[in-house]
Amino acid sequence: MSAVGKYAPMSMATLAEHLIATSEERVRWKLVWEFLEEYRWEPAGTQVGLIRGEPRPIGDERWDALLAALAEHLGAQHDLAPPPWTDSRVLRRAWFPAESAIQRADALVHPPAAFRKHGVYLSSHDPKAA
Repeated sequence: MSAVGKYAPMSMATLAEHLIATSEERVRWKLVWEFLEEYRWEPAGTQVGLIRGEPRPIGDERWDALLAALAEHLGAQHDLAPPPWTDSRVLRRAWFPAESAIQRADALVHPPAAFRKHGVYLSSHDPKAA
């Protein structure tokens, strides 16, 4: 019997490959949230493995920083140091994916530490983050 149809959760490296394959922002956000949903249902040991492997660069420094912030944030929930590959993925200019002024203000006031460190400011009210 073949392995067709066998489920494996998406890793950070696999997420990067999917992000590279599309430039549509809406699709990219859906992929990120799909990764998070799969990650959420995995046992702790599997979760750690999903964020350790270094993803290929996306070709857009904002998305590279987002992946680094995400890996660092998720690793911190397991009391782990950030994966070494996250060190160089820091934006020189902050990125606010939110479109409205109120969402940007919220993102500036309430960002998780890892996201702030990498220069990515997501709003908790951003529809993309839902």
